[in-house]
Amino acid sequence: MVGIIKDPLYLEHDPGDYHPESPERLRHVYSMLPSIDGDEVLYVAPRTATHEVVALVHDISYVESIASTEGCVAWLDPDTSTSPRTYEVSLLAAGGCLSLADSILSGAVQSGFALIRPPGHHAETSRAKGFCIFNNIAVAARYLQTVHGIGRVLIADFDLHHGNGTQHTFYSDPSVLYFSTHQFPYYPGTGWYQETGQGKGAGYTINVPMPYGMNDDDYLFVFREVLLPIADLFEPDMVLVSAGFDAYCNDPLGGMSVTEGGYSAMTEMLLGIARRWCRSMALFALEGGYDAAGLARSVKAVITTMKGDPAFEHAGKGQPSAAVLEVVTNVKRILGPFWGKL
Repeated sequence: MVGIIKDPLYLEHDPGDYHPESPERLRHVYSMLPSIDGDEVLYVAPRTATHEVVALVHDISYVESIASTEGCVAWLDPDTSTSPRTYEVSLLAAGGCLSLADSILSGAVQSGFALIRPPGHHAETSRAKGFCIFNNIAVAARYLQTVHGIGRVLIADFDLHHGNGTQHTFYSDPSVLYFSTHQFPYYPGTGWYQETGQGKGAGYTINVPMPYGMNDDDYLFVFREVLLPIADLFEPDMVLVSAGFDAYCNDPLGGMSVTEGGYSAMTEMLLGIARRWCRSMALFALEGGYDAAGLARSVKAVITTMKGDPAFEHAGKGQPSAAVLEVVTNVKRILGPFWGKL
């Protein structure tokens, strides 16, 4: 059974005309969902996250500052603004991940996708950034650990942009393994090889900075060569995914060439980790993706793969580019002191 979080309130966050993170993104996704409804899908009602739970990640003063924008339009950073219902929607976005986590832990669903907005992985402890208000995936990780007693959490982030907020939240924490593929150099400018964590968390941040133009075969090579062997060493108790689709081939903000079949194949690898180590428990949360039609098709690729009936096939040649071979060599060299020979 696959759990899906959806709610019309997520369309009420409006960052303004011509902003790429528009409600239209989710309208396209929601319009696609009837084509994959069935006995294998359970729609899970999201709840509003409390300030206390959000403060597992964010400073309470920051949470209260977002609350003060209720009913207002306010600019939080050059890319991130509120509309009158943004505060309410942002708590429901984080809460949607919590409701889905509860459903997975209860056994009602095996895996699921929180189709939420605003996105979250750029949000820092005390700062909104890059279209993000609260760090939904980080809040879910801390909630799983604090409330459900989950020990080791793997967060895989295949958004085009590096999840600076998620990295910084767990940078000293060996109980959370953060793995990111991202276009580099690109916004937000973080995520270089040598950013591997600090203190007890050294080695538990894994950055794979990808050059422009990488395709399905390149991403799948990175997953096979870096993510899968490290996940087997880490042995996660839960798999969380920051699922951004701006590496899609037609995305207006991106420079990558990933297709729906590529996202399906990456999803299957992530579900394989979950099957091996944590009773198939995997929670995906929507991040970026700004070609609305491509976003809907890519989300369809993920959910149908979760259902065991993929709508798209990976049709690549299986050969990574010379550029990604160099990237993986560098990643393995940097990670060697922490994880041994990969």
